[in-house]
Amino acid sequence: MTQTPQVPQAHPELAEVRNFRDVGGLPTVDGRRVREGRLFRSGHLAHATEEDAAFLARLGLHTIFDFRNAADIKLEGPDVTLPGVRNVNIPLTDPADGAEFWAMVREGELDQLRGALGDGQGVARMTATYRHIITTRTEDHSRVLHALAEDSVPALMHCAAGKDRAGLSVAVTLLAIGVERDAIEADYLKSNDPHRRYKIRRSDSSPVGMSQEVMELLSPLFGAHAEYLSAAYDAIEQTWGSTESYLTDGLKLAPATRERLRDRLLD
Repeated sequence: MTQTPQVPQAHPELAEVRNFRDVGGLPTVDGRRVREGRLFRSGHLAHATEEDAAFLARLGLHTIFDFRNAADIKLEGPDVTLPGVRNVNIPLTDPADGAEFWAMVREGELDQLRGALGDGQGVARMTATYRHIITTRTEDHSRVLHALAEDSVPALMHCAAGKDRAGLSVAVTLLAIGVERDAIEADYLKSNDPHRRYKIRRSDSSPVGMSQEVMELLSPLFGAHAEYLSAAYDAIEQTWGSTESYLTDGLKLAPATRERLRDRLLD
């Protein structure tokens, strides 16, 4: 049994949970708004302090959707346990997919990073990832949306940094309830705020290993960029022809399900 949400107007900066926010207040194309205290997003909860956990517990969450894969959880640890909250792990990436690449990101020397990420390769990798998640994870996104329509609100969605897998899942949810695309993009780009950004961890934390050039090479991987979201929208248009067909045919959302979803998430 979840508690009655007690959502303050201004969220504190959580000590060890990055990129946390309530997506409440975003406008829909038909003049409604996302209800505050219904849908939250963040980075992982593995390192949450007691104070962080106490704050999250006061939100009255029903379900936490964790989109990390087994490799992420092994690296960072499992989420903290919040009393009465259901934790659902839905990996949106395969732990074997790109394992060597991410090991190189953490441990590779400058020449390796230049070879793998220079000349726009980092951006190309990220746009391809967004397209891949949209076109191959429809069953997972459908599962999330049906759960939200039934009983899983208030909900928190997170991955590791809270910007890519969680960012796409939040964007898909907001598309399904009719939020304006400009508003979806504005919320997505908040992940670039300095206090929200994922902390880059490398085995070589020396001035050479964390030099300006290294940070510039890694930036496409750890930042939120509008072109990534645009790539996801393009994948929807190219695969299904329209957002409506994506929601209906791709995600199997019946009109009644979408209406329940809107009732749960919108004012």
